[in-house]
Amino acid sequence: MSLNRVHTTDTEQSAEYSVEYSAQFPSDSSNAARRAREVTVLQASCCRCLPSAVRLTFTPESLERIYQNYFRRQRQENLSMLGMFAALFNSFIIIMCAVVYTGDKQAMVVVAAVGLVADIVLYVLCLLQKLPSSPVWRGAVPYILWLMITVHVLSYMCLNYERFPQASDSVGWQAFFSFSCFLTLPLNLVPLLLLTALSCGVHTLVLGVTVAQRFEDNLQGPMLVRQLLANVMLYLGSAIVGVMSYYMADRKYRTAFLEARQSLEVKLTLEEQSTQQEDLLLSILPKHIADEMLQGMKNQADQTEVQQQQFNTMYMYRHENVSILFADIVGFTQLSSACSAHELVKLLNELFARFDKLAAQYHQLRIKILGDCYYCICGLPDFREDHAVCSIMMGLAMVDAISYVREKTKTEVDMRVGVHTGTVLGGVLGQKRWQFDVWSTDVTVANKMESGGIPGRVHISQTTKDSLHGEFELEPGEGGERCEYLLEKGIDTYLVQVSKEMTNGLSGNKPGTLSNRNSNQLINTTSSNGSPASPQSTSTESKHERKKMVEEQVINRRLQQELQERETQQIMKDDQINRVSLRFVDGKLEEHYSSEKEKRSGAAFCCCFIVLFFITAMEVFIDPELAVNYVTLAIGEFLLLILMVCSLAAIFPRMFSKRLVSFSLWIDRTRWARNTWAMAAIFVLTMAVIADMLSCVPPSFRVFNSSSGPVLESFSERGCVENPKHYSFMAVMSLIATAMLIQVSHLIKLGLMVLVVTATGAVNIYSWRDIYDLYDYIQFASYRSSIVPSKYLMTMMIIVMMIGFYFFARHLERQSRKLFLWKIGVRDQKERVFEMRRWNEALVTNMLPEHVAKHFLGSKKRDDELYSQSYEETGVMFASIPNFSDFYTEESINNGGIECLRILNEIISDFDSLLDRDEFRWITKIKTIGSTYMAASGLTPESNTNGYSNRKPEDQSLMERWQHLADLADFALAMKVTLSNLNKQSFNNFMLRIGLNKGGVLAGVIGARKPHYDIWGNTVNVASRMESTGVMGNIQVVEDCYDILKEYGFRFIRRGPIFVKGKGELLTFFMKGKDKPSSKCGPVTTALPHQVGDIS
Repeated sequence: MSLNRVHTTDTEQSAEYSVEYSAQFPSDSSNAARRAREVTVLQASCCRCLPSAVRLTFTPESLERIYQNYFRRQRQENLSMLGMFAALFNSFIIIMCAVVYTGDKQAMVVVAAVGLVADIVLYVLCLLQKLPSSPVWRGAVPYILWLMITVHVLSYMCLNYERFPQASDSVGWQAFFSFSCFLTLPLNLVPLLLLTALSCGVHTLVLGVTVAQRFEDNLQGPMLVRQLLANVMLYLGSAIVGVMSYYMADRKYRTAFLEARQSLEVKLTLEEQSTQQEDLLLSILPKHIADEMLQGMKNQADQTEVQQQQFNTMYMYRHENVSILFADIVGFTQLSSACSAHELVKLLNELFARFDKLAAQYHQLRIKILGDCYYCICGLPDFREDHAVCSIMMGLAMVDAISYVREKTKTEVDMRVGVHTGTVLGGVLGQKRWQFDVWSTDVTVANKMESGGIPGRVHISQTTKDSLHGEFELEPGEGGERCEYLLEKGIDTYLVQVSKEMTNGLSGNKPGTLSNRNSNQLINTTSSNGSPASPQSTSTESKHERKKMVEEQVINRRLQQELQERETQQIMKDDQINRVSLRFVDGKLEEHYSSEKEKRSGAAFCCCFIVLFFITAMEVFIDPELAVNYVTLAIGEFLLLILMVCSLAAIFPRMFSKRLVSFSLWIDRTRWARNTWAMAAIFVLTMAVIADMLSCVPPSFRVFNSSSGPVLESFSERGCVENPKHYSFMAVMSLIATAMLIQVSHLIKLGLMVLVVTATGAVNIYSWRDIYDLYDYIQFASYRSSIVPSKYLMTMMIIVMMIGFYFFARHLERQSRKLFLWKIGVRDQKERVFEMRRWNEALVTNMLPEHVAKHFLGSKKRDDELYSQSYEETGVMFASIPNFSDFYTEESINNGGIECLRILNEIISDFDSLLDRDEFRWITKIKTIGSTYMAASGLTPESNTNGYSNRKPEDQSLMERWQHLADLADFALAMKVTLSNLNKQSFNNFMLRIGLNKGGVLAGVIGARKPHYDIWGNTVNVASRMESTGVMGNIQVVEDCYDILKEYGFRFIRRGPIFVKGKGELLTFFMKGKDKPSSKCGPVTTALPHQVGDIS
């Protein structure tokens, strides 16, 4: 068997074009949530004779099996409808026999009564879902029901017409049930075709043999053949329309199946993104803070009106009796010179990732990484009795971990650790670059414990010692000799002694993270020429394939569970819909449903076209010389073709003009236009049938008796007189065409079916009264008084069929509305995914710069996967509020310091709001350290272009290249203005001390599991020294910055040489403001309050 593979990459495309039915669902655009689930369709070449839609199957086979099970379960609901059809049929027989009852009808009544009881039992079992659940029984029930119906029809034909068999006996019912089997039986198409062929074949054979036995001569043989061929036309027409109904149902359920699969993808994406979001948040923020911030963001987004608040929202809590650990790498400068910048970041990443694992082991909450400083807290947010012990063990483990780096790098690096116990205020300040931090006097003490400590030792305070219970041996620390702050505060300190047993225990905890990372190779950076396809890469590929297969199996299992759960859910409650009209109570929902485009509406109009063709074919066999048949065929097919083309244009837009396609789409999306189109199609079909019936008039004839009864001798063609029932069967086919209409209300269908039944019944009872009376006289002679007249029998037959089709139309509409609600649920989940993605992106970009967030968002990074980027030309700024420490008190009037931090939160939030201004778009906030605000320029991908992206950097002038540095200087001046305004409002006297520098830096993220973005390099160190050695109220810069910024109109005064630790004497300047830029100064920046105009 040759297989043709069909692919599409869009769900809508697969539904829009009926030739292709495969789809690829990307769950999400983010890398972590991306599952490109490809659903492929195979077309089997051995079944070319079938429509392409019938030949489509999903691959892999496991997915097709899941679909087939789903399809059968959905069709299982239709079994009750087939049972109801059978019950209506048997009720019809009993009533017709009871109206004019005679003794010879007893057998027929008994058989029909037994059949009715069986039908009712089966209907109730289906309705209550009490059918046997075993696969064998579920597979057998459809065949049992088909056999019951076939026996019903054959019994009716043989028993009811036993004395006077005719070629039209029970033909209408056979056509009705042949079509109904395609509508309802939960079987594949091939078994359905075989069963239909078998039942129709047996019916035709039995009918032909029975009727032929009545003839005394062969003169009526040709007429019998024509009648049987007319019957075959009815069966063939109903079977073809039934195949189309199966095709439409298959398409509908395949769409629903794909939507269910997509819904599952969406659900998995939601779960994954929720986990990802929570992991990311909890890697930076404690859970109680993260939960409150998320809820606050969502509440703010849900508010229709933005309410003015006196203060920005602050998330801050007081935590008592916690231990604070500060750890600093001693000899970091020597380590920096021993390896390149990228190697340094990689080493720090490995080391701090190891510290993060130790923090988890010793119940620490990492607060922040400040360059080469790491600090954490134990006892927050959940209190622990052993917080002091855990912090000391953490410090000892960190000292042990750094010893491994010392061995590998051959440098004198070490850890200096300080631990203090007390109270902290923990939370988040500002509106951008959220980072959890702690503030309090005890935090300052812990910091001084580290700076006053000894390399390789853990230095603890008296309060920490008081929290211990003899777990460690201590010796005096003499911290006051090394730190003036500790001496001033009179804090006694101690050093923890490490016993051999403790050393062995820590060695057992050796940093495998580092040893397994090939750190030696990292530092020496030796390149290796590996083979193109190593065994490791091959095994990785095989693992990936196995992982993919396992993932597919998990998806399939989840899909089965989801489908079964969906079937058990009562998604459409009674209070949601009007029980009579089945319309949604919610007007907007009903409007949405009515505007839904149905992709298979064109196929429904094709059915009308086919029905008219086979009706005419049947008439040709019955009465080939009736010219009206051909006229109605031509006119009717032409009108139906117009309706069909207008409907198909929306399905195949490439084959028709744009105007016709837009008109077709308008019809599909407009309820009254759809209904009008449907009514027009059925009206054309009905009028064609009525025209054919009315064109048949009783011919001239004479009647004479023979041994077999009255014989009609006609002087002209007598087709309609001898076969009037076949014209009523045309109404059966019209009802079938009406049942095939989709996206049309069941009430509209009822109206159309009433039109068909009324028109046909009127012709039967009034216009054809004489024809039917003559037919009954010829066929039944004196027995006609013991039967229901054929004109009423045929009319009642189509009325009963109409009732059955109406209930099926209600059932179908309920299913359609249920599928619509499921689709709405899928769309809602999609919107939740997109909303979750927006929250995710907003949170990540509020913690990491946007270009860095794009690297991490949706990525599952390992600890050794880094983001690092070197920049040659950047600006770095540190801005502190030195006198905030004088303002900060932990008295009760300030709520233990929280109200003081609320003021700091307002200051930082106002600084953050400046970054939203367009002129500061190239500035990146790095972090806040206490009351110090750190920012940089030139780190965004576009910042070095500044509107000159079409020119190379070397071709740009100095003014063009350093525009971002001028923006950073403007930002520093704007911060001073902002703080001045806040001082006026709060009656405070805070002052900024700002340091600026320019040069090259290395930016990167340390710890992919706990991402922390920072910048390193000499430029950063000098900028920090410019701030720490500066003067309050001033912005201090080095000479290199002065040479560049003065060209932009900034005003400076010379401070002179100052001593900078590690750099010696540096010539510095104070920036005092900015003059209005002249035309030669390049781009004109937005005027700020601190700018002054030229003095002419």
